[in-house]
Amino acid sequence: MIFPPAARSVVLSFLVLFVVIEISPAKSQEDVAPLPTETLIVRSGDNEHTFTVEVASTDRQRARGLMFREEMAADHGMLFVFEGEGERFFWMKNTPLPLDIIYIDAKGWIVSIAADTTPFSEDVIPSREPAKYVLELNAGLAAKLGFEPGDGVSSPSMMTE
Repeated sequence: MIFPPAARSVVLSFLVLFVVIEISPAKSQEDVAPLPTETLIVRSGDNEHTFTVEVASTDRQRARGLMFREEMAADHGMLFVFEGEGERFFWMKNTPLPLDIIYIDAKGWIVSIAADTTPFSEDVIPSREPAKYVLELNAGLAAKLGFEPGDGVSSPSMMTE
């Protein structure tokens, strides 16, 4: 896969962050503490779908994500919160759960969905549009509930600008 120079540097930075975190023997309090949870709502057409999400808002929390988790309740997920909006790149390394990765812009609108991602894959999954938030749900749920770009998402961590 060929990436433009700017994307290559972002991907390389992202990969280096994962390597540093994975080989770091020291466990910080952040590594063992449970992530905060909150209620998140996705508005798709006339329907509202409510999820309980863990919030990953630091570099270390985002790098770990759902790695090593073997199950997740159907109405649960993980919300990644970034400081700014930009193109996001995820992968499934060390993640046994197949996931839907939903990219969301700073105003709370879904901009793209990577459906049914492959567990343990090291392929880079780009947002293709600027995103400030990323929501991970069990694979197939976005299609089952009819989520699509343009649907709205809100939660306490998603303060609109």
